[in-house]
Amino acid sequence: MSGAYEPTIAGKSKIGGLMINGHLGRISVLSIPDRPGVAAALLDALGQRRLNVQFIVQCIDEQNRDHIVLCVDRGDLEACQLAIQEIVPALQAEYVQCDANAASIGIFGPDFRWRPGIAAKMFQALAGKGINILAISTSISTVMCVINADDLPAAEAAIREAFDVP
Repeated sequence: MSGAYEPTIAGKSKIGGLMINGHLGRISVLSIPDRPGVAAALLDALGQRRLNVQFIVQCIDEQNRDHIVLCVDRGDLEACQLAIQEIVPALQAEYVQCDANAASIGIFGPDFRWRPGIAAKMFQALAGKGINILAISTSISTVMCVINADDLPAAEAAIREAFDVP
C-alpha cells in the first residue's frame, strides 16, 4: 500500500477522551521459542528491578516464535535494556530492538464493545496523516497505539478531527 490512506467512516463519533504519553521507550523482544512462562520471565526481570511496563503486546508467528513489544518510561529504557539482556539467553530471543523515541496515543469510552468501527476510525485518522502505527493494544473500552514520538502532535490533531473529544 502506498500513499495516504483515505478514511471511509464519516462523521465524528463521541468518545470519553484521549490518553497520551509522549515520553516512552519501546523494547521489542523478538523471535523467542514459544513456551509457557516467556512473558512471566520477561516481566519478572523488570518487576524485580521495580521497572514499570506501561504497554505490552505479544503475538506468536507461524513458526511458533513469540514477539513481545513493551513500552516503558523513556527514563527507564536503559535499565530495562540491561535487565532484558541478562535474561535473553534463558529466553532464547534472537533479537532485542530498542527505540527511545516512542509515544502512545489512545482513545477510551465505556461503550466501545458495542460500537463497531471505532478502532478502524482511529486507524484511518492516523493513516490519513501518514502516521505509522508501531503497535496496537485494545480492551473493551480502549484503543491504544504506539507511534513515533515525533508524530504525536499530528496524531492528536488527527484524532481530534475524527472524534468528538470532550
